[in-house]
Amino acid sequence: MSDLAIRNATTDDLPFIVGLIAHDTVLDRIDDPADAHGPDYLAAFKAIAADPNQLLLIAEFDAAAVGTFQLTFTPGIFRRGGWRCTIEGVHVSPDHRNRRIGEKMMAWAVQKAKERGCTMVQLTSNKKRADAHRFYERLGFSRSHEGFKLYV
Repeated sequence: MSDLAIRNATTDDLPFIVGLIAHDTVLDRIDDPADAHGPDYLAAFKAIAADPNQLLLIAEFDAAAVGTFQLTFTPGIFRRGGWRCTIEGVHVSPDHRNRRIGEKMMAWAVQKAKERGCTMVQLTSNKKRADAHRFYERLGFSRSHEGFKLYV
């Protein structure tokens, strides 16, 4: 899997990204790959692409998209003014799982965080994802906080 490539997503990738999200069995089924070029998705994509502290990424193997994730770089006062990198929206296509693609995506993300001068890399994972939790812990992440959400 040495030829896994990571690149910035384009609007052409939206059906792939939304398809992975819609396929997710843990999330609510509100995303529709058939509408991946609709105004809501395009507006979100444009906002991410315009923000230098956001990266929406595609992992490719043999020139085919096999995964996606997003990085957000956030300044803060905590940790002596250190920046943090938040990894979210991590998805690997079902037929490419268990091939170390997720591991390589996460290593790429941590390296990018280091290059950007971040003092911390953080992520959240749905409580139902026991396999993902073991995966992140195997990569050195620790359970340190309890997360809360309020949908508005």
